[in-house]
Amino acid sequence: MDEKTIHGWHVRFHEHHTLIVGAGAAGMNCAVHLHEFMAQNGVCDPEKRIAVVTGGLRLGASRMSGSDKQTYYKMGTSPDVPDSAEAFAKTLTAAGCAHGDLALAEGIGSLREFYHLVQAGVPFPHDPAGSYVGYKTDHDPFQRATSAGPKTSKFMTERLQRQVEAYGIKIHDHQEAADLLVTGEGAGRRIAGVVTVDNACDGDATPGVNVFLCENLVLAAGGPGELYATSVYPRGQFGIHGLALRAGLTAENLTESQFGLASTKFRWNVSGTYMQAIPRLFSTDADGGDERDFLADSFPSMGRMATAIFLKGYQWPFDPQRIENCASSLVDVLVFAETQKGRRVYLDFLHNPAGSDTMGPFTLDGLEEEALAYLQSTGALEATPIERLEHMNPLAIDIYAENGIDLRAEPLEIAVCAQHNNGGFAVNKWWESSIPHTFVIGEMAGTHGVKRPGGSALNAGQVGGLRAAEYIANRYAAGPQTGGSCGDVEQQLTALLTKLANVRASGGGLDPDAVIAEVQQRMTASAGHVRELGDAREALAAALDLYRRVEAEGFSAKGPRGLTAAVRAEHLALSSVAFLHAVTALIEQGGGSRGSHLVAAGDGTEIHPDVIDERTGKPLRFKPENESLRAGTLQVRCEPESPTLFVTQNVPVRPIPQHAKAFETAWKDFREGRIFDQ
Repeated sequence: MDEKTIHGWHVRFHEHHTLIVGAGAAGMNCAVHLHEFMAQNGVCDPEKRIAVVTGGLRLGASRMSGSDKQTYYKMGTSPDVPDSAEAFAKTLTAAGCAHGDLALAEGIGSLREFYHLVQAGVPFPHDPAGSYVGYKTDHDPFQRATSAGPKTSKFMTERLQRQVEAYGIKIHDHQEAADLLVTGEGAGRRIAGVVTVDNACDGDATPGVNVFLCENLVLAAGGPGELYATSVYPRGQFGIHGLALRAGLTAENLTESQFGLASTKFRWNVSGTYMQAIPRLFSTDADGGDERDFLADSFPSMGRMATAIFLKGYQWPFDPQRIENCASSLVDVLVFAETQKGRRVYLDFLHNPAGSDTMGPFTLDGLEEEALAYLQSTGALEATPIERLEHMNPLAIDIYAENGIDLRAEPLEIAVCAQHNNGGFAVNKWWESSIPHTFVIGEMAGTHGVKRPGGSALNAGQVGGLRAAEYIANRYAAGPQTGGSCGDVEQQLTALLTKLANVRASGGGLDPDAVIAEVQQRMTASAGHVRELGDAREALAAALDLYRRVEAEGFSAKGPRGLTAAVRAEHLALSSVAFLHAVTALIEQGGGSRGSHLVAAGDGTEIHPDVIDERTGKPLRFKPENESLRAGTLQVRCEPESPTLFVTQNVPVRPIPQHAKAFETAWKDFREGRIFDQ
C-alpha cells in the first residue's frame, strides 16, 4: 500500500485484482465464491486478489431489513409439488420487462445457492425427512418460498461474512464511495478503481481518502433507499447509483420501484402474518386525536374489508391491478389518501377491524373463503389479532419488541413506503454490466422486471454473485485491462480531491442535508406509487435544475461528517434525475399503471368517489397498463453533454434460452471453456 499527500489530503493507494463494493448478502456471497474459484485455479492469496469495501459492515438492507417471516424464493423443494427451472423463469418474466436468460439462470442456480446457504449455517427449516417444505408468496404459483424468520437476510450476511473472514479476504469498513475512476473510451472504457472517503476517523479529525485500484469491479451496494422521504429501507441506505451512472453504466427499468405498507418508527415491512392476523386500521389527526376507522367508508361489507386486509399479507406490494372491486391494494390507496390529508395511520393488533353503522361486527365466520380457510388451516382462530399473530408467528412480535415497540400494548404507525427497486443496471447472463470487467449484483442489478415474487431478490443476489465470480475466475483471472492510461486516473483523482477540498473550505455552498431532503420529497411526491405525466415533467425539470446548481455552487460541509453528506447529496441528486427521466419517458410512451405504481389520468378509471387526487381535487382516476410495453425494457444512459443529462432507449427483452444439447456436446463446451462465450 502506497501513501501520498495530494492537495492536502492523506491518500492511501490499494491494489486488488477484484474489488467488491458492498458487504450485504450478495457482495459477501460473491467474495466467497470468487475465493473458492480462484483457489481451484491455483490462486491462493486472497488478501491481494479480493477485497470488500463497505460504508458500514453492519448496515444496509441485508443486515437491517425484513418482514414477518422474510422470504427466500427458490425453485420448489416441497416433496409433492413438482417444479422446473423453465417454469421458474416463466414466473419471473410473466409480467414483462425481464430478460429470459437472467430468469433462467436464477432458476437453475437457485437450489445450488440455497443449499450453499444451508451449508453455511442459515437456519432454514426442514421436516423430519429433510424436506425444505415451501409456501406461496406474492406472484408465486408454486410453493417456492421458505424463510428463516424475520431476520433471514441478516442470517445470510452473518454466515457469509464468517466465511469471508475465514478465507482471509480483506474487508475495508467505513468507506464512503466518492467516485469511480474511469479510463478509456468506447469499447475500451473501463472502471479502474474506486475512491472513498474514510469515515473511520475519530472526533474532529479530517477524513482520509482511499484509492482502490482494481482489474475487476463488482458493484453490490444495494438500492437507493434514501431517494424517498417515505421509505422502509434502513436509514443511511443511499446506494451509489449516481456514481455508476456518471461512470457510464447503462441503467434499466428504473421505473419499477416497489412500494408497500410498512411501519415508520421502526422501518419494517408489515407483510405476511402482520396482515393475515387481520388487525384494525385507523387514522388520527397529526396530534393523535380524532380517531377514525377510515376503511369502512370504501368497502361494502365487513367481510370484504376484513378479507382485503388479510390478503395484504401475501399480496403485500401495492399493485394497481388489485384496486378495482375492493381488492387488497385498495387498502394501500386509502392509507395513502389519509396520509395525504396530513393524518396518521395505525395498525391496532389489540382490536378487530371496526366498521360503519351499516356494517355488521367482525367475525371470523364472516370472512371470505380464502381468508377463513387459511386461518383454519393454521389454527389461528383466536379472538383478537394479537392472539392470532402470536399463534402464527411470535417472532413477528419479538422483532418489534427488540426495537422498543410493544404490539401487545400500542398501535403501530404505518405508511405506504418505498421498499425495493426492481430495476437497476443492465447486465448480461454473467451479470457483467455495459462496461467490461464491471459486474453488478444484488439490488443494484436491474434483473427483476415489472413484478417479482416475494423473496426472489435474495435468490437473485446469491445467483448473481455466483455467476459474476465464476466468470471473473475463468475469463478475467489474469492480465491487465485494456483501458486508458494512468494519466486518466490521476486527472480524475486530482479533480475529485480539489472538489472535496473546496467542500471542506467553503462557507457559501449548498447545504447537503437540504439537497437530500429536497430530492427525497420530490421523489416520494412524483416518482412514488402514484404518478402523473404533468407532475413528472415538472419534477424532472426541478431535479435537473437542482443538479445543475450542485455542479455550479458546490456544497458547504459542516465538520468531517459534512463531507460524507456532500458526497451523498451529489450522487443522490444525479440519481433522482435518472429515475425521473425514466418515469417521465415511460408515462409519455403510454406505460400506464403497472407493477407497483399507479398512473393518474383524468380520463382513466375512477377508484372510489371518496379517494381524491390531491393535485386536482377530483376523484382519483388511473390509466390501465399498456401491455404491449412488456416486450421491452426502458434503458437510461448518462450523456453529460446532453441538455437533459440522460438519454433513453427501448430494448427488446431477451427470451428464455433453450438448452437442448446432448450431454457429450455440453460436456465438451464446458471442458473447453466455451460456456463463457455462448
